[in-house]
Amino acid sequence: MSDITRRLFLARLLQAGVTLSTTALSKAAFAQTSFNGKLLMTIQCQGAWDVSSFCDPKTNVAGEKEINHWARTKSIGTAGNLRYAPFGINQKFFDKHYSKMLVINGVDMQTNSHSTGEISTWSGRTALGYPSLTSVYAASVAPELALASINLGGWANSEGLLNPTRIKNPNQLNSVIYPNADNSNTNKTMVSANDMARIQALQMQSVENILTEQAALPQDLQNRQNYLTAIKNSEGLKAFGALIPKSTNLQAARTLATRSTTTSTIHQQAQIALLAFKSGLCVAADLVEGGFDSHFESDTDQDILLANVMDAVDQLWDYAEQLELANRLVVIIGSDFSRTPYYNAGNGKDHWPISSYVVMEKNVRYTNRMVGLTDGGHNALKINPQTLARDDSKGMLIYSNHVHKALRRYLGLENMAAAKLFPFNGVEDFPFFS
Repeated sequence: MSDITRRLFLARLLQAGVTLSTTALSKAAFAQTSFNGKLLMTIQCQGAWDVSSFCDPKTNVAGEKEINHWARTKSIGTAGNLRYAPFGINQKFFDKHYSKMLVINGVDMQTNSHSTGEISTWSGRTALGYPSLTSVYAASVAPELALASINLGGWANSEGLLNPTRIKNPNQLNSVIYPNADNSNTNKTMVSANDMARIQALQMQSVENILTEQAALPQDLQNRQNYLTAIKNSEGLKAFGALIPKSTNLQAARTLATRSTTTSTIHQQAQIALLAFKSGLCVAADLVEGGFDSHFESDTDQDILLANVMDAVDQLWDYAEQLELANRLVVIIGSDFSRTPYYNAGNGKDHWPISSYVVMEKNVRYTNRMVGLTDGGHNALKINPQTLARDDSKGMLIYSNHVHKALRRYLGLENMAAAKLFPFNGVEDFPFFS
């Protein structure tokens, strides 16, 4: 494939992603949009975090296996109405952010499999076939935007609702936004402006012709319509092209001294996601931090990784304030499942299905709260679906579908067409956000 063919092929098939500098940016540089609702972000702690050393702290019980080494000398901390483990940078994080945090503990992910756990955590089901919450949200509130949903890593199946823009290397985005640019000479283009205009007009006509095909299935027609809309919106992406920085202006990747040495880009992912939100072309984003599968020397890896994620989330909120996005931001932090409430022979912790979600939002009434319960051995306890109080006789365990159903309702998605395609019929209502 020639360079010209390759570039035009990319322009036709890819919905461009974008990243901007963290330096001062003029408001006039950003495209305007009529959407002014909430902006949804998920942060996936891939590999299974240890919530007993984070948001569902557990101390040791005499005569039982040791749950946490930190509990030998330290006590559980509190910030507002929240309890946290005195581990890593938790105290700093909770002290600063407790007022915008809802912690949902005791969520049974119903699996010890990483792949199933990711599906359960981010779709609300343990089987494939349902889309991620970010896909449902973007397809419901802003399907016409060219970058409605971006994925910077992690699980993000859309089940045909839309095509999330996957951004792996922000330094290569200019070649997608500007398919006619000649990278070898910044003063030249690959083809003339007139020829490029003709190519783009033919491209648009080709897609419009496909839309008139009588044999196309309804979902095919919808996908083509979404693609046509994205092409028509692609001119707005040129504002991004002028602002995409050199790699030196992006948050640098970090090398973390975990057992297997982890390279983290979550700070850069947060930067890209927030600036995509600021552009007005994006409403949902998925971020990921890997390496949490700590079967050996668990405390060391969990300490480093949790601290890095919390530092990224802390910077994320500070930067959201600078960009005047903080009042619209909803951040959901979760993982495949959690770690065992005891150490194995290698001082590690293995897979445990009982996990937590942390939902963060500013200036709302549901935060500064912990709901859901686990006992001293980190076993999920039943709670009353109306009162959220412990109820061993008539209560229920919390599953991921309960959390997703409540989130859909809170975000205004429950009666949207995208959500109705993938309903949670017969799933009990828990008033987590009341």
